[in-house]
Amino acid sequence: MLNKKVAKAMNEQINKELYSAYLYLAMANYFEEQGLSGFANFFTVQAKEEEDHAWGFRKYLIHRGAPVELFTIEKPDAEFKTLRDAFAITVDHERYVSRSIEDILELAHAEKDHMSAEFLQWYIKEQAEEENSAETNLATFDFVADNKGVLYNFNLALGKREYHPGGPEID
Repeated sequence: MLNKKVAKAMNEQINKELYSAYLYLAMANYFEEQGLSGFANFFTVQAKEEEDHAWGFRKYLIHRGAPVELFTIEKPDAEFKTLRDAFAITVDHERYVSRSIEDILELAHAEKDHMSAEFLQWYIKEQAEEENSAETNLATFDFVADNKGVLYNFNLALGKREYHPGGPEID
């Protein structure tokens, strides 16, 4: 049976991952409204990945015999004043999610829950990639923002991102 404190934190993380999916879906909708389907595609794929992350935690909880508890998902703030806002918010949000997962890992270590600590390593690595991607996209946006032609090409480049289901191996 999974440590109760770790299970509680993982249930809360499911909510955070699903909120992340909602946030990125709101960003995708915003970019669609702006006529920037490439940026919209990037955030649509991001939303799907966040859903995968939530499902990974759910699957792990079930695998370890812990109940899954679902909480209300808060409505994301979908009002962006500039195109840059979505990219900047993404950087901050990914750092927040990273801290949350790191906190669960610290809790797992404190509770001597080595199986959960091992499981969380996939998320730690994933968050390093997520933060790097968010930071790179913001830096690229800032670099090209004054040149509409290059910004348009950046939009096209992000439109090529493809969704690949993924998550930690549990079975």
